[in-house]
Amino acid sequence: MEKKLYITTSIPYVNGTPHIGNAIDYLLADIWTRYQKQNGHEVRFQVGTDEHGNKIAIKAAEAGLDPKAYTDKMYVNFELLMKKMGASYTDFIRTTDPHHIASSQYIWQKLQPYIYKANYEGWYCVGCESFVTEKEATENNGVCPDHNQPYQHLSEENYYLKSSAFTDQVREAIASDTMQIVPEFRKREFLELIKDGLRDVSISRPKKNLSWGVPVPGDPDQIMYVWLDALANYITVLGYPVQAGWEQYWPADVEVMGKDNLRFHAGIWPTMLLGLGLALPKRLLVHGHVHVAGQKMSKSLGNVIDPIQIIDDYGLDAFRYFFARHIPTLDDGDFTWETFENSYNTELANDLGNVIQRVAGMVTRYQAGVIGEVPQGEHDMDTYHKAMEDLQFDKALDEVWLMVRSLNQYIENVKPWEIAKLAVKDAEAKVHLEEVLNNAVGALTQIGDLLVPFLPATAEKIHQVFKAGSVVAVEAVLFPRIYKHTVNPNAPKV
Repeated sequence: MEKKLYITTSIPYVNGTPHIGNAIDYLLADIWTRYQKQNGHEVRFQVGTDEHGNKIAIKAAEAGLDPKAYTDKMYVNFELLMKKMGASYTDFIRTTDPHHIASSQYIWQKLQPYIYKANYEGWYCVGCESFVTEKEATENNGVCPDHNQPYQHLSEENYYLKSSAFTDQVREAIASDTMQIVPEFRKREFLELIKDGLRDVSISRPKKNLSWGVPVPGDPDQIMYVWLDALANYITVLGYPVQAGWEQYWPADVEVMGKDNLRFHAGIWPTMLLGLGLALPKRLLVHGHVHVAGQKMSKSLGNVIDPIQIIDDYGLDAFRYFFARHIPTLDDGDFTWETFENSYNTELANDLGNVIQRVAGMVTRYQAGVIGEVPQGEHDMDTYHKAMEDLQFDKALDEVWLMVRSLNQYIENVKPWEIAKLAVKDAEAKVHLEEVLNNAVGALTQIGDLLVPFLPATAEKIHQVFKAGSVVAVEAVLFPRIYKHTVNPNAPKV
């Protein structure tokens, strides 16, 4: 039986509001999903929320709620973003779901041969929900650089997962691309990080120090460490271990994550899977961070960008376009309102929206809206498909925009409006005009096909206008120009 395809996204903590990084996860996974479906594959696409741990308990207490009531209230913010993003997910998991909790406890029991109890003494970051080495703590002067909070010094008895026993298998899987880390430079970074071997990791905390989480089977005084239960979601959401059919989708074909999640997904997660006797994910797609005008986003700087605001102000496809094309898929990117708005007005409104209107208008005006024999798209799309297969979605969208610009240039060069004047009396000119317009429609139809994974609403609009044998009138401007953050060059001078 042919394996069905499966893509995952990192599950965010529900203690804050959704941010651009979450939106990038959903966008990249959705692009891949739509591309695979377009090519005839069945895909399961997982999203979810991480709802256990001290961070959640602290925020719940601040809000005067018990943790479950707090997570019930907060997870919908992330669900809203997923829907706003147009994410075509099939599976949504909350780590407070009863099936997930029971499956996590089953996983713990299956990992028992690799679990032992020991005392931990060292540093811990509540914000990261993770332990840090003495070396990391010293290098960071005792303060977590991501959360700007001092590390806590802990001394407690925990359970440990013997990750060190799987060092050679994990290293070999990564080095041989059995579990491929994309991009390559992230793979090199991680192999360097584990050059001295994987460290055994703490997978529980005493209940007195962590009350909100999945209880350790057989030990009521210990609670599962949040990362163990969170990572397990990728298989529990499929129905592991009890629901039939989960094996048709595992291993995941692609797991999408931000670069700060790589060490958990390339270190802890594979050791869990190997301990369970399960295959490793095929590819880890590691994207970078989005900066604002060269600076890290932070509430204190007041430069946090709300993805929902962008979608509400400019439309979903405008958001998808900018973050798919102008933010590198595999590296850090930069956002400013000026670059965003300029790309919207020049590339979407002018390059694409305008050419759709022009071609539809000319076919309507010169051929009574009748579309003749449309040639198959002639643009060589090998580069596009290779970029898609290599998970370089920005490069694939660059290829589409080459076609958009080529079509605009073609129309400017051949000047159909000049041919139309001759076609009134000249049969050859009439044939030539039909050929030119059919070529333009063919190019636009191909552009529409290639935009399906990226700009689904725009792709559908192109197909609606040109696919029926006669032009369906474009009811409204596809991308009306917007000047909220830049100067409208056509505004009257004051």
